[in-house]
Amino acid sequence: MSQGKLYIVSTPIGNLEDITLRGLETLKKVDYIACEDTEHSLKLLNYYGIKKPLISYWSEKEKVRAEEIVEKIKSGHTVALITDAGTPGISDPGGIVIRRAIEEDIEIIPIPGATALITALSISGLSTDEFTFIGFLPVKESQRKKKLLELSTEKRTLVFYEAPHRLLNALHDMLEVFGDRNVCIARELTKMFEEVLRGRLSELVEKLEESKIAGEYVIVVEGGSLAERSFEEALREVKELMKRGKGRKEAVKIVSELYNLSKKDLYDKSLKMDELR
Repeated sequence: MSQGKLYIVSTPIGNLEDITLRGLETLKKVDYIACEDTEHSLKLLNYYGIKKPLISYWSEKEKVRAEEIVEKIKSGHTVALITDAGTPGISDPGGIVIRRAIEEDIEIIPIPGATALITALSISGLSTDEFTFIGFLPVKESQRKKKLLELSTEKRTLVFYEAPHRLLNALHDMLEVFGDRNVCIARELTKMFEEVLRGRLSELVEKLEESKIAGEYVIVVEGGSLAERSFEEALREVKELMKRGKGRKEAVKIVSELYNLSKKDLYDKSLKMDELR
């Protein structure tokens, strides 16, 4: 018996009609559908009258289910891998299954479709020439700020996902670390309560503090300016001088004069970076 195939099928991020014709045909023809959450996926499958045996690979089950899926494919069956919304493996489960299939030399066929990060980026009004997708930031404040500090001099547009209960904390940290940049915040994309906000970080934080926070969010942030990148270089210089035996104050004084930067800002930021390491 010949080996089957694994299809990676992108599903709608909200509106059930945002699935490709090829995606539907694939779901109809495969032997099994591997899904993150069977109850959630049944809404899509029932909407299109698709009835197939389902394999749930949710969370901690994924490693075990990956072996089951691989065995079914090796025995000649075809499997479609889907997630609750969007593309498997992109800030969603599915990566373990895909890697196991690669290890077993199984043919993998991508069926592209809707994705929240590209949808938000396309309507953000910010530069789309180059961008960096981060996904979800760390939950802990110290780790989140450390990650943002690493990204603070990135010149490309930044795209994040964020859960509603962490949204304001993430935005406050972005404002503190990035400064008052242009931003686009989109929630519930393609759904009934879709909302897109554009403006400065400070403006949108103030607006959201007085609004109901609900749904899934995509945050698109303007890339760092040349001045911000110079600040990052200055911090590296401070660190290097300190390694060579200079005190922090002396190192900051030398570098601030060299880069024409505020001594206080440079000192404070160098301290903060050390605290977060």
